[in-house]
Amino acid sequence: MADIEIRTFELTDESAVIALWIRCGLTRPWNDPKRDIERKLCVQPHLFLVGTTGQELIATVMAGYEGHRGWINYLAVAPQYQRQGIGRLMILEAEQLLMQAGCPKINLLVRTTNSEVIRFYQSLGYVVDDVISLGKRLESDES
Repeated sequence: MADIEIRTFELTDESAVIALWIRCGLTRPWNDPKRDIERKLCVQPHLFLVGTTGQELIATVMAGYEGHRGWINYLAVAPQYQRQGIGRLMILEAEQLLMQAGCPKINLLVRTTNSEVIRFYQSLGYVVDDVISLGKRLESDES
């Protein structure tokens, strides 16, 4: 495994983070990654983590806690570093920060077609909850 340092996101990381998310297939036309970063920096920025090796940014995870449940978003590991335990390290660090905040349970969303990622989370003790995820977009695509 690469020698990895996990730290809080810094503004100078933005372009490398977005490039990583694009390489990992996490971006969607309706979610502007730059705006997602700006929003996260307004709410619990200490829960936005990056993993680096040397000067290279190779991993991210974005966590949050609203007092009832914790959430994990934007877990990404550069393709050439996948399957080396880095994703596990990123999740464990996010879980530790959420536990320190008093979080009793973490939720996350995975596309149903992404069976490899579902298996990854299951290997970490996550289970499929018997729920339906509903969503409502509060802004138009133009804003």
